[in-house]
Amino acid sequence: MSDAEQPEQQDGYEDTAFTAERIPHQAPAPPKSTLGKLGDAFDMARLPWGNYIGINPSEFEYEYSGGWYRDYEYMGEKDFHDYNHLNEVRWSKFVDEDVSLIYRFFRFWFVIFSHGFSFIGPGGGKGGGWFFSGIAFVLFLFVVIGQVLHPERDDFFDLASVPFSFFAVCGVATIFKWLFEKYSIRFYKSNQNWSDDIAFCRRSGLVKTFRGNFPFYEFDAFIEMAADMKGNQRHTLKVRHRYPQHSPHPNTAVKGPLEFTFSTDTGSIAERYAMWDMLSRFMDVSQPLPDIPRLEPFRHLDPTTRAFDEAGKRGRPATYWRDLYAKVDEKELNRLRDEHHEKVNAAPWGSRPDLMAQSVPGYEGSYTAEPEDVNAYAHAPTKNVRFVERPAAASSNEASERDDTQR
Repeated sequence: MSDAEQPEQQDGYEDTAFTAERIPHQAPAPPKSTLGKLGDAFDMARLPWGNYIGINPSEFEYEYSGGWYRDYEYMGEKDFHDYNHLNEVRWSKFVDEDVSLIYRFFRFWFVIFSHGFSFIGPGGGKGGGWFFSGIAFVLFLFVVIGQVLHPERDDFFDLASVPFSFFAVCGVATIFKWLFEKYSIRFYKSNQNWSDDIAFCRRSGLVKTFRGNFPFYEFDAFIEMAADMKGNQRHTLKVRHRYPQHSPHPNTAVKGPLEFTFSTDTGSIAERYAMWDMLSRFMDVSQPLPDIPRLEPFRHLDPTTRAFDEAGKRGRPATYWRDLYAKVDEKELNRLRDEHHEKVNAAPWGSRPDLMAQSVPGYEGSYTAEPEDVNAYAHAPTKNVRFVERPAAASSNEASERDDTQR
């Protein structure tokens, strides 16, 4: 449980590299504290280990072109590798910026203003400027009605200047957002220094954190639910350390387990399952790297993935994603993303065996059932949702023996 040492590399991977079929036996999880039990109330599901579906979340399968391709084209392959949060070595979870606090302050408020009030939203959709302009339009109608009812008043232009100021602010924000999206890439060496020390590391199988370095198999994935004041649910994928007694916060006043959030921009719970599936395959060195645009330039640098591709198992050209993004427009990407989202929702995420149950005593004692459609978690228990028991996990040797018997 202590900080894992760095062994020598063998065939490109270290001795601690993770594979789902070789999860070692571990101690049972400690009893929950009062705070831990309270946190469990927000955990809807614990996601299973192994038995991969092989489907990536939609926002990684079809990223917005400004999310990666623009960066790749501008930076070049080497800098894109080093300044990307995701490459064949690590999935970074922290930006280590070497910039002044004044720069960060002005950048923060610039982004808040330009993105919050712009008419243009993510992916070319409608931004917050339309909402604020709608408010301004209603105010303008009140001013016009007031002028009609009281024509003797001479403050019409003074009052009308307020809603027109809203329109002007949103227009300026739209220009700033356009400038930001066009020119911010020039400052990537100040803004995109993704840390190698706070990251999920494929070659070592370690999760590096500011609390220490721990094996990936000591973390569990949960779907956490939160609700706002109106009762609207929000679901998040949390990857949490199973043994909090070995990963306390350096500040003893800070309570709570070591955990990482993997957010998605879609409301589907199935997308959270797909995110865990992709993260698990990324860390599992028996699997090729997930076939997503952001990782394509580095596939030849990973031993397992290189062998997979050279054997013709990928079934795509080496530059498949780069060629697609070079010719596709955002409208077509949105269509492809929507189609893939339907594929994610239709995948059989529910009721798969959990390989971790073989390695951690008492692990199978909770979260033993799931809805057939995991998206139904959002409706349970208010609607009639059919839950199905998870089958017992079988090791790779047991599975092979069973297959031989069936033959």
